[in-house]
Amino acid sequence: MPHSIDEAFTALPLRALADAALARARALGAEHADFRFERVRSAAWRLRDGKPAGSSDTTDLGYAVRVVHGGTWGFASGVDLTLDAAAKVASQAVAMARLSAQVIKAAGSDVGAPPTPFGQWGRVELADEPVHAERTWVSSYEIDPFTVPDEHKTGLLADWSARLLAADGVDHVDASLMTVHENKFYADTAGTVTTQQRVRLHPQLTAVSVDDSTGEFDSMRTLAPPVGRGWEYLTGTGWDWDAELEQIPELLAEKMRAPSVEPGVYDLVVDPSNLWLTIHESIGHATELDRALGYEAAYAGTSFATFDRLGKLRYGSELMNVTGDRTAEHGLATIGYDDEGVETQSWDLVRNGTLVGYQLDRRIARLTGFERSNGCAYADSPAHVPVQRMANVSLRPDPAGLSTEDLIGSVDRGIYVVGDRSWSIDMQRYNFQFTGQRFFRIENGRITGQLRDVAYQATTTDFWGSMVAVGGPGTYVLGGAFNCGKAQPGQVASVSHGCPSALFKGVNILNTTQEAGR
Repeated sequence: MPHSIDEAFTALPLRALADAALARARALGAEHADFRFERVRSAAWRLRDGKPAGSSDTTDLGYAVRVVHGGTWGFASGVDLTLDAAAKVASQAVAMARLSAQVIKAAGSDVGAPPTPFGQWGRVELADEPVHAERTWVSSYEIDPFTVPDEHKTGLLADWSARLLAADGVDHVDASLMTVHENKFYADTAGTVTTQQRVRLHPQLTAVSVDDSTGEFDSMRTLAPPVGRGWEYLTGTGWDWDAELEQIPELLAEKMRAPSVEPGVYDLVVDPSNLWLTIHESIGHATELDRALGYEAAYAGTSFATFDRLGKLRYGSELMNVTGDRTAEHGLATIGYDDEGVETQSWDLVRNGTLVGYQLDRRIARLTGFERSNGCAYADSPAHVPVQRMANVSLRPDPAGLSTEDLIGSVDRGIYVVGDRSWSIDMQRYNFQFTGQRFFRIENGRITGQLRDVAYQATTTDFWGSMVAVGGPGTYVLGGAFNCGKAQPGQVASVSHGCPSALFKGVNILNTTQEAGR
């Protein structure tokens, strides 16, 4: 049964505050103004060897006013829930826009000037968007985790920890659960009014084994991804927790005994539990158009996929089809309307191996000639301005694709990569290397044991160009992360990436212990 917006949120004076703020912005001459009220509750629990090691439960509540005045952005935020305070925040936003215009002019870049190649953009104009009046949207979940008693949460984590600790070779277990309940109200001077609610959570367990005789140790983490679901995700819907917890001790014991990889060139079958992160770093960030334009450069760099290469860049093999999607069920970046009042969509980023699209907000869409934003504006709190953030960027499966087992069966000498771990990528999202949780040697189409100390290294286009087979829909999994960082001041967003298993030919494999010793 679909949920409705929390009454405690809708009982707040949302519309009255918005009307007061937007009226003041209009009176002061703003060409555009939007009002965003947020209540974000975040809670986390951590256990160490089955015992509580920490917890938190915080609520961020407040509102923000953003304006375009004289062709320049202005922004301000507040927490005082009175009409006079909301109007004052709007006045502060307009004052900020006026001050910014003076600074830009004093720096020799008039606000009416055209954009330069170095990110010093001209007059702020926004791409058109239909008016969405009185819209509500609620994410897809069954049980709000905040309705579940805390002792049930810690009790489940403790039970899972005890199961792992009871197994031979497991010396320590870390367990954690993060939950978020987010409400947003948005209104702008065009007439769009939206009220939204979404729930997401991230459970995780890590088993650690220590060899007392040598002092060597290693770990193995659950593969269950964070999701836009509710408590039902931990009690059987969407993931087989019993099966995963049963497998981890034996897999970890085998990993402790496994030989170190011999560096060289191997074929790789990459599981969705690992490939999602490679997608995030080498495609997701690279197709954010603010990076490709050079506007976002201070936090983790720009992008090799520059705007002049749209429709031309051979990103990968013809089997490569990647979408940006803000509508995927249970996606962490899924929402009904973004923080600029844009109705969210799904669109192509890479089609048949060629770059055909970017992730956009309204300003960048207008600046670069797109008719409309694809709904990628997001702020992680009421105190922050919306910035262009990542959609659920996903590699599409082959409708007639093979199973993971059949992909492995087609490899003579290779490695099957499972689970994410560490990663490194350069400031243009081009040169990278990734490790994983588990690596299995493939010989003559069969798994013959685990390997350790494995990292795969490539450039983005070489790696995706080496993809020779894409798994079928049965191999598709929606992975993701709670902690994607961007902007200054820094903001954090949650995002999902779906993908099937895939086969890559001739990928360079490094031995991480040998590399560390150089």
